[in-house]
Amino acid sequence: MCPFDTSPISNGGGGNNASLGNAVDNINLVPPLWGLTYSPYNTDGTCSDFNTVADQLLKIATVASNVRLYSTDCSQLSNVLEAVAKNNIALGIYVGIWVSSGASRMQLDLDQFVVAAKHYDSSLIKGVSVGNEDIFKGMSESTLIGYINQVRARLQAEGMGHIPVYTTETDAHFSRALVAVSDIIEVNLQVIFDSSFASIDASAQSAIQRANNIKNNIAGKKPVRIGECGWSSAGNTGPCPLSLANEVEFARKFKCKAEAAGYEYFYFEAKNAMWKQGAPVSEQNFGIFDASFVPKFDFSALSVC
Repeated sequence: MCPFDTSPISNGGGGNNASLGNAVDNINLVPPLWGLTYSPYNTDGTCSDFNTVADQLLKIATVASNVRLYSTDCSQLSNVLEAVAKNNIALGIYVGIWVSSGASRMQLDLDQFVVAAKHYDSSLIKGVSVGNEDIFKGMSESTLIGYINQVRARLQAEGMGHIPVYTTETDAHFSRALVAVSDIIEVNLQVIFDSSFASIDASAQSAIQRANNIKNNIAGKKPVRIGECGWSSAGNTGPCPLSLANEVEFARKFKCKAEAAGYEYFYFEAKNAMWKQGAPVSEQNFGIFDASFVPKFDFSALSVC
């Protein structure tokens, strides 16, 4: 069990001025996590408005230095760029182009990316992932490679060739062909689905070993980044025990091991995904904030290695 306090912390609801003030007061503290994944949807699946996104980003910036998005829908990229610029939030922005729904959706995301990046400051954008686990979902490798090349060509034509372009895939499905077209090798490593469990420490170490396998065997000289790794606080995925105490312990141990091994990483995820209606309970409870963006535990636990 984790020795740290796992009781919820009252930090205000989304969008209120008090919580914004608290977040701003803490913005200059060194955040314990390198990065967090963030999906700015309301609990009912609707799009979060600008004020909600700005409020949540201020809170994210107290615990992470970088944020990863999966798409540009719901004006989320525009909202994030505006919030970061307007509030001078110290967050690196890593963007996603959603390709799982086909070429037309990919093109829409890409067009929205270009418009937002040109309207705001494209230097705020540190990378763009074309797809997320799409080989795992069944997409052909040639189709995904085509999307990656199309996005890279468009960014170069628009004067944004400085932005790294890559895909994000599970380590089991990351091939040398994907390495060849990716500027960064970004792998998702969700160890709560492992077929056996020894300890939280062993699970965290397993994630690092899997990243090392990619680094040593197929990445070549390209840097490896962990795109997702986390622990759910509820539900069941097999032998790995899911609880809030274990989520805290895993987050701390994974963070410490990833940093010791020299990996950039996005911890999965910012808030509970109740917007994934009908999804397993475990899938909805990975957040370090709850669905109302209240911290689920004392984040000072993440500063201790």
